[in-house]
Amino acid sequence: MFYVYVIHSIKFNKYYTGFTQNIEQRLKEHNSGETKSTKAYKPWELIFIEECNTRSEARKKEKCYKSGAGREKLKDLLKNKIKDS
Repeated sequence: MFYVYVIHSIKFNKYYTGFTQNIEQRLKEHNSGETKSTKAYKPWELIFIEECNTRSEARKKEKCYKSGAGREKLKDLLKNKIKDS
């Protein structure tokens, strides 16, 4: 199983989208500064997870969420998730 995830920088109000097989390990990597692109914006909190059956499906969704139209779709998903909480 693969996961597409979105993390939020608590201090800097930035978002990062990625995919992984191990969410807990990946979040630790982001928060320990091991990931170059997110190092400067730690600490991070996990705000969204979507399960995918294959690596290629996860990569496709990640790329979609990083595109203009995909970012808008992701915003809507996050808004709906907040409403449901």
